[in-house]
Amino acid sequence: MKWTAVVAALLVVVATVAADDAHKQQVVNRLLNRITCHIPSAYAELKNAAETYDPAHDDSHYTDGGEAARHLVQEINDHRVLEQHHWFSLFNTRQREEALMLVDVLLHAADFATFEHSAAYFREKMNEGEFVYALYVAVTHSPLTDHVVLPPLYEVTPHMFTNSEIINKAYTAKMTQTPGDFNMEFTGTSKNEEQRVAYFGEDIGINSHHVHWHMDFPFWWNGEHIDRKGELFFWAHHQLTARFDAERLSNWLSPVDELHWDHPIKDGFAPHTSYKFGGEFPTRPDNKAFDDVDGVARMRDMIITESRIRDAIAHGYVEKEDGTHVNIDNEHGIDVLGDLIESSVYSPNAAYYGALHNQAHRVLGAQADPHGKFNMPPGVMEHFETATRDPAFFRLHKYMDNIFKEHKDKLHPYTKEELQYANVQITEVDVGELSTYFEDFPFDLGNALDTTETVEDVKVTAHVSRLNHKPFTYNIHINANHAEKVTVRVLLAPKFDENHVALDINQARWAGIELDTFWVDVPAGDSVIERSSSDSNVAIPDRISFPTLIHDTDEAVANGSPLSFETDHHARGCGHPQRLLLPKGTTNGMDFHFDVYISTGEDSVHDNVEDGNHGYCGMHGQKYPDKKPMGFPYDRHIPDRRLYDGLKNLHTQTVKIFFREDH
Repeated sequence: MKWTAVVAALLVVVATVAADDAHKQQVVNRLLNRITCHIPSAYAELKNAAETYDPAHDDSHYTDGGEAARHLVQEINDHRVLEQHHWFSLFNTRQREEALMLVDVLLHAADFATFEHSAAYFREKMNEGEFVYALYVAVTHSPLTDHVVLPPLYEVTPHMFTNSEIINKAYTAKMTQTPGDFNMEFTGTSKNEEQRVAYFGEDIGINSHHVHWHMDFPFWWNGEHIDRKGELFFWAHHQLTARFDAERLSNWLSPVDELHWDHPIKDGFAPHTSYKFGGEFPTRPDNKAFDDVDGVARMRDMIITESRIRDAIAHGYVEKEDGTHVNIDNEHGIDVLGDLIESSVYSPNAAYYGALHNQAHRVLGAQADPHGKFNMPPGVMEHFETATRDPAFFRLHKYMDNIFKEHKDKLHPYTKEELQYANVQITEVDVGELSTYFEDFPFDLGNALDTTETVEDVKVTAHVSRLNHKPFTYNIHINANHAEKVTVRVLLAPKFDENHVALDINQARWAGIELDTFWVDVPAGDSVIERSSSDSNVAIPDRISFPTLIHDTDEAVANGSPLSFETDHHARGCGHPQRLLLPKGTTNGMDFHFDVYISTGEDSVHDNVEDGNHGYCGMHGQKYPDKKPMGFPYDRHIPDRRLYDGLKNLHTQTVKIFFREDH
């Protein structure tokens, strides 16, 4: 009876926690649903909170005594905040400050009821874009919302991800009460060679990963320290650039060229996208010479900023504000440089080294109207959710990637002693078929449309062609001298350039794509490590659609049952789309190096690391799990490939990636 009572009590606790998670999920769903409509929240409890809650007089429910809430209420009462029905850009200093005021309020909520009521109150009084950004960041970082799954942004603010033509068709469908499913084409035509790789830059999964990465690791973040944030900035964007180059090679294009401040921007871009409020995204013509941007930066300032960073790399140290030096000629220097180049709050001297990355986004975004003559809204480069659509994004990041490479190439190459691992020999690696294909992906447009109580909603969706790959497995055959936990790193790198000239090891290593890094216990003797593409620790599955999220959550709340989806598996939006793990390849098969490198399990920071998405996104609230530099063992210059050829713990083979048009 005693144990029966304990089990019963535990079941009650589990049920209570499950119901609490479902309630939190429902609240966040409802806060975001129809956020850009011209009407207040349709949900009675949120509407009541918005009308009756007074955050300025609820000091005891905030961990800062209500200071942040009172400050934001005062700003609103003084009519100092951005009006509703207006575009929002994180790169606009004042708009960002306002959004962060709300982040501050929500992160200081002492309990979820306060979080809920505060969000409901400010939802009706703040700009919609500021509110969405603040809520997403707060849910991402607050311990009160650990198990809340954020809906895909492309279904919360569809205008940012969808061509204007499709939005117009969606409105027509709503007005005529005719359900519709519309095919969305990529921007440009076959006359533009960049159109061949538009499926990657305009992929809504890539767009989503990029914006969520910058929510997980905001450049303005001054809260609890985020481990290796600067290095993660380098690595996540280096991998995006390497993936883009692999797609270019798959489509008979040369790797993307870097951007130069004193050269014209070769490729123009016409977004064919409109803000919900604020008109069309500006268009940039081909071969546009850089203009100074009023209130942002002069081109000579960008060149000076770059030269100061390159001087720091050449000298091997960064000068802090107090004149002291931070040595960067070591494995931690990349972390300092990442903070410096972005630049984040962690920069040791932002006044001197500037903010190369952030200012570059603003400069590129404003080239259509650099002097504000036409009062145009921000360009796609001034939003993290739209930036990758512009080919200039990858030129910019190749430019910064080359600066990072300059630093990495200065470091002493790895020695044989640093690379070898005597316990394990890799004898063979079996790799399954690697093939890709295009498929149609539908997403909901309901949140793009205004609604009233007198007009019925109709189902309106868009579908877009997207790259996917056939699930694959690989088996790593090893022989171990003794049982031990080991670290396994799996990388993919193109074998040839666009002219089918073989890449040497130094060219291939920098173009390498991390497929997986994981830890596993191996027995003594012969054994096989089996791994699936779906296990990858750099990727995440498709986001749960917003309509499904709403339906399943409402059902769970109504029935008092747990949520039907795994919240831990879907909670983070940061992570490369799982279906884009492989580059497109070619119909005849494109050659890649498939490398497996095994080292000691002592490389792990944690005793146990569960599969997730830590490769590009770290572990939320914890130290990055791998002690080694990101990209190891290929992150440094290799003076002689024979050093790597002789490693028994490294296995390299050639694989082919096939593109199947008739999948």
